[in-house]
Amino acid sequence: MFSKPNRGSITLLAGLGVEGDAHAGVTVKHRSRVARDPSQPNLRQVHLVHEELFDAVGEEGLKVAPGELGENVTTRGIDLLGLPAGTLLRMGDEAVVEVTGLRNPCAQLENFQPGPLKQVAGRDEAGNVVRKAGVMSVVRTGGVVRPGDEIRVELPEGPLRLLGPV
Repeated sequence: MFSKPNRGSITLLAGLGVEGDAHAGVTVKHRSRVARDPSQPNLRQVHLVHEELFDAVGEEGLKVAPGELGENVTTRGIDLLGLPAGTLLRMGDEAVVEVTGLRNPCAQLENFQPGPLKQVAGRDEAGNVVRKAGVMSVVRTGGVVRPGDEIRVELPEGPLRLLGPV
C-alpha cells in the first residue's frame, strides 16, 4: 500500500528523504526505475501534493484525504505544478527541499480506489500529457516538519526551467 498515515511530524534527512519512508535513499527506490538502472540518483525523495487536488478529485465523486496518494507533505495555497525546477521550499524551522520535477502517477493509484489515475493524469487539447499528482523533491537541509508549518517558496536564479516528470 502506498498511502501514508498522517503524523504529528516527519523528519527530513539531507540527501536521503523522509526518515523511515520506503523511497528514502541516495539512489532510486521506485520499482520500475530500479529495474532500469538502480544507480540512478533519487530525485523522488519527498513527494508533495497540493490539497486543492483533493477538492478537484472530490468534484468527480472520489474521496481522497492527505497521505492517501502516497505524498509525504500536503500543501495549500502554493501552485506546486507551476513552480520551476530548482525551486527551494523552506519548511518549518530548518528543512529545505529542492523541487526536481512532476510526479509521474502510476497504476498503483487504481489499487487505492478506482478512478483517481484519470483525475491526476490526462491530456490537454494538443494531446500532451498533463500531470497533476504533485511534485517530487530532494532534501537539501534536514529537519522536522509538522502539520501547519509555514512553507516559504524561493525561486531559483537565472532562466527558469519547466518541470518535467521524474
